[in-house]
Amino acid sequence: MNFLADDELHGRGSATRDEHIAALFVASQLQSLGLDPGGDNGTFLQKSPLPDPLPARTQQRIAKFQDIPRKETWNAIAILRGTTSPNEVILLTAHLDHLGIGPANAAGDTNYNGADDDASGTTAVLTLAHILANGPRPKRTIVFALFGSEELGGFGNRAFLARPPVPLASMVANLEFEMIGRPDPAVPAGTLWLTGFDRSNLGPELAKHGAHLVNDPHPKENFFRRSDNYALAQQGIVAQTVSSYGLHKDYHQPSDEIRTIDFTHMTNAIAAMINPIRWLADTSWKPEWNRGRRPEANPTGPTP
Repeated sequence: MNFLADDELHGRGSATRDEHIAALFVASQLQSLGLDPGGDNGTFLQKSPLPDPLPARTQQRIAKFQDIPRKETWNAIAILRGTTSPNEVILLTAHLDHLGIGPANAAGDTNYNGADDDASGTTAVLTLAHILANGPRPKRTIVFALFGSEELGGFGNRAFLARPPVPLASMVANLEFEMIGRPDPAVPAGTLWLTGFDRSNLGPELAKHGAHLVNDPHPKENFFRRSDNYALAQQGIVAQTVSSYGLHKDYHQPSDEIRTIDFTHMTNAIAAMINPIRWLADTSWKPEWNRGRRPEANPTGPTP
């Protein structure tokens, strides 16, 4: 967290040098665990060009931020091969980018550090990678993927879907970790919520096995469609996001700094997911979309 949210990374702006540094850092962490590479040419990095020019909506989104070329993005990907069911895959993800350098706040701070969004989720996935890689090898394969350029519109997950390290049809479930650095007062203490909880049987089943997961208390925010999981869900993968974002005032502000993180909450949140994820990686059970609740591959309406 100190590295990812430090001022020296200038907010890990999407498709910038600083996002690249963050991806290299994450890749080095994954490589140190003895995991298999899931990136390009036997590496832990996946590089992808961005559209040129960027979509008009994306250009509008970043117009107030660093005026620098945004040509390519980077994912960091590693694979923990399963033993008896290696062709069934659990995917654990987060996004490693944030907004970068932008308009100053009242204190004159222009660095959008993105500690909660989403250094917290990236740290969660790395922590789970450390724990799972050093424990008994799971029956199913686990892929750890940290996406770039989520804040620009999900270009990292698009690259992943275009060149997946394992076949998409083999992916049993995806858990995205997004903004778990602070508790949400809308749910009981020590609780996380899962976007789209009522869309599948994944959340209820994980809760039966010890996960402190409840339904998203902010349905009007439509968070299910606002993270990298959504693109995976459109491919039919049961893909949902674990979070505890309580609509705090530091969202997408320079004040989203590491000093605001509740490390007791965050540590307990990650710890509560370890055994349920181990169970999911060792069971033969497969989650399913509830009837009529699977996202459409090409929905009408605005892109999230």
